[in-house]
Amino acid sequence: MKKQFTILLLLTCLMFQACAQTTTSKTSKSTSMKPSLSKPENPYYSNTDTKKINIPNSEWKKVLSPDLYAVAREADTERAFTGTMWNSETKGTYYCAACGNLLFKSNQKFVSSCGWPSFFEQENKESITFKPDNSYGMQRIEANCGRCDSHLGHLFDDGPAPTGKRYCMNAISLDFVPENQ
Repeated sequence: MKKQFTILLLLTCLMFQACAQTTTSKTSKSTSMKPSLSKPENPYYSNTDTKKINIPNSEWKKVLSPDLYAVAREADTERAFTGTMWNSETKGTYYCAACGNLLFKSNQKFVSSCGWPSFFEQENKESITFKPDNSYGMQRIEANCGRCDSHLGHLFDDGPAPTGKRYCMNAISLDFVPENQ
């Protein structure tokens, strides 16, 4: 019994000693920076440069994955509900996956249940350009990156207020940076 009491007393002392220890951590002063991505294999990628670029498809083919090239440069479409962002509500910023151009913020996104990421407005008037798309016997409006002219998706007039627009984007054409990264 005396042995058990001694062990219990020793453990209690060790617990108090461990609880009394303080650890110091060095905190660095954080600077508020815009979240950004880096793609060293793609010399045309920038989250800050908004200057229009005109790169031949032969160059894009060298720096984009085959799947992204098919969508971004050949206006292919990924299958619905296969992309990573169609139902995500994570806060952050969306960029063109080909060139890094700022396209959308998460507060412009809504879950439309169409199977692709959907937004009701673009970040600025120059970030996305539009042209008629009459492929597959349909009349649609194609949405392209305002910096590199890559295909992003389509614009429809069935979105929510305040714009009534639905920017239906291919997830593979978007890079996403979470808000706290």
